[in-house]
Amino acid sequence: MAGNGLTRRGLLQGAGATAFGGLSLYALQWFSTPNRQQDPTSCFAKDVSATDKKLIVSNWPEYIDQDADGYKSTMTVFSERFGIDVSYTADVNDNSEFFAKVVNQLGACQPTKRDMFMLTDWMAARMIQMGWIQKLDKSKIPNVDKNLISSLQGVGWDPKREYSAPWQSGFTGIAYNKKLVKEVRTMDELLTRDDLRGKVTMLTEMRDTMGLMLLSEGKDPAKFTDADWTAAIDKVKAARRRGQIRAFTGNEYVNDLSAGNIAACVAWSGDVAASGDDNLVFVRPEEGLMIWADNMLVPNLATHQGNAEKWIDYYYEPETAAKLAAYVWYVTPVKGAQQAMEKVGPDLVKAGLIDDVDSMVNNQLIFPTEEYLKSTHSFMALDEVKMRQYEGDFADVTGG
Repeated sequence: MAGNGLTRRGLLQGAGATAFGGLSLYALQWFSTPNRQQDPTSCFAKDVSATDKKLIVSNWPEYIDQDADGYKSTMTVFSERFGIDVSYTADVNDNSEFFAKVVNQLGACQPTKRDMFMLTDWMAARMIQMGWIQKLDKSKIPNVDKNLISSLQGVGWDPKREYSAPWQSGFTGIAYNKKLVKEVRTMDELLTRDDLRGKVTMLTEMRDTMGLMLLSEGKDPAKFTDADWTAAIDKVKAARRRGQIRAFTGNEYVNDLSAGNIAACVAWSGDVAASGDDNLVFVRPEEGLMIWADNMLVPNLATHQGNAEKWIDYYYEPETAAKLAAYVWYVTPVKGAQQAMEKVGPDLVKAGLIDDVDSMVNNQLIFPTEEYLKSTHSFMALDEVKMRQYEGDFADVTGG
């Protein structure tokens, strides 16, 4: 990913979310589906994993390692170890776009012809709430309970991780160009410093930007009130009126930050880690970071759930997770992957996946310390009414 400049979060924004106002209205039409709710205990198919060694997976582009000279990808090793033929398609270009592909089938208890797909927290939460996702057999995925990092445990929308397992994770914080300005330490600095006026961008992804704004108000993004929300959104409105904010963007901010068109911004950790520009610095704001994950989900009527659970458990092995992290440059959700990188790293250097082992092992944006993770926060799950309200408020600001 560092080589081709393509990031998962960039695809999320670029493919289907050119402007948040458009995305908000577009998505809300789909979410008005109360009559499509299902009971996953009655909307399931016979699991033929024991006799049909196949697995059909949908994921984001550039989100898994590839075979190379002298290197077997993690997926190739999985297929050889378990004798499972994986049909892997990179057709999740955007959460909302993918929702549109499967909403009619899932809402009518019909097969999607997929055994697993990976979606970001808020969409995963929505599908679980709608009863479209099968409960995982925890006895078949012991590595998840054993190795899932603490900051991704106990999420409000799946507190016991009975329906989801994070694939990869990342942070939302502040980035700045050190050639242009001194360090930006807080969201208040980002929105008030005179040397940044007109040189700031914020993300069009509501949960990322507004999560940080709630933190700047001393509130918990995982549990806040309407009054908390109003105070946070008013702060963004005020900054925009002052001309502090140049634009609300997807990940095109990376190019602008490198070129000097902007000086600082709300940013995703993977974008900065993979940018290849030493002048770009990712900052953990003093008030805290947002953390998000893309999650492995087994949809209703999947016919190879047992094989999917083998896949999940396999990718929670530390050595497997380390190899994957070396390619995607996001936070691995697997404890022990950092230590495993020291073991597998020399082979990854030989294969050309990484430049050196130490730079990977010590990268906080891939292997954060427990102290670093203590500063992370997630955004609370929203019911349909609140989602409409908050996304509408945010669309008014970003499009104003």
